[in-house]
Amino acid sequence: MARAFVMALGFVCMVAFAVALARVTLVPSPESVPMTHTNLHPGSSIRLYFDQPDWRDTVKQVGGNILLGVPFGVLLPVLFPRTRGLVRVVLMTALVMLTVETAQGLLVTGRAFDIDDVILNSTGAFLGYLVLGRRLGRALHPRRVRWWHPRPRPATAEERHAGRERTPSTADTDTDRDAAPDADRTTASKRSRWALPAALRAKRP
Repeated sequence: MARAFVMALGFVCMVAFAVALARVTLVPSPESVPMTHTNLHPGSSIRLYFDQPDWRDTVKQVGGNILLGVPFGVLLPVLFPRTRGLVRVVLMTALVMLTVETAQGLLVTGRAFDIDDVILNSTGAFLGYLVLGRRLGRALHPRRVRWWHPRPRPATAEERHAGRERTPSTADTDTDRDAAPDADRTTASKRSRWALPAALRAKRP
C-alpha cells in the first residue's frame, strides 16, 4: 500500500515537473532575442556566468540549472526501475535535456541551444540521485538478481537427509549426564574387585 502511494505521488510530481520544465524552457521570450546565442563549447557559458559582476545572476543561472536537474535524479529511479544507477540517471537526464535544448534552438523564439545547460542539469540529476533518488529506488524496487551475481548452492540429498535427522534433546543430554557417574562407579567397583585378590596373594608367605 505504501509503495503504491509513493509511486502515485512520484507520478504526480513528475507531471508537475514536466509542466514546470516546459514553461521554463519552451515559452518564447522575444525580449531576449538580442542576448541569445548558441553555445556548443562546454564551459563557455559557465565561465561567463561566474565572470558577471552581480553574484546573484551567477547563482540564478548556475543554481537554477542545477536545481532543474535534481527532480530527474529523484523521480527517475522511483518511476522507472530500469533507469536505476548513477550512470543511467545522468545519461537519461542528459538525453532529455539535449532534446529540450535542441527544441529551444530550433523552435522557440528568444531561446538558444546551450551545451552548458545540459551539463548543469545533469549535475543536478547526479546530486539528486546521490542524496535521495538512490535510497528511494532501492526501497521501492529491490535489487534484481543478475546472472553474474553469486547464487546459493542447492542442498544435496545427503544434506537434506542430515537436516531431517533428530537433534539430541535436552532430556537426552540430561540422561547422558546422569548415566555418566553411574558408569564411573561401576568401573571403579570392578577395578577394586580385581585388585583385592592381587593384594591377598602378595601377602602370602
